[in-house]
Amino acid sequence: MNRVNEMAVSDARDHLAEVIERARNEHEPIYLHRRGRRLAAVIDADDLDHLIELAETALDVRAVDDARTSLAAGEPVVSLEEIRAELGL
Repeated sequence: MNRVNEMAVSDARDHLAEVIERARNEHEPIYLHRRGRRLAAVIDADDLDHLIELAETALDVRAVDDARTSLAAGEPVVSLEEIRAELGL
C-alpha cells in the first residue's frame, strides 16, 4: 500500500502525533492498515462532525421523500395524537 493517505498501524503508533496533525492539516483521512487490510481511519474531528451532519441531513431528506411517496400512494396517515395515545404519552 503506497498511497499517501495510508499507513501501517505500527507506523501510525510510532508517529501518532504526526498522523493526527497530518489529518487535521490536510483534511484528508489517513487509513490505517495491517497486512494489507484497512482497519481504521484518522480524520479531523471537525471534518467528522461535518460528515455526520451531512449524513443526518440525507436521512432526513430520505424520510421526507418516503413520507411523500406514502401520501401519494394513499397510505393512511397517523396523527401525532394517535401515536401519543398508542404509546401512552
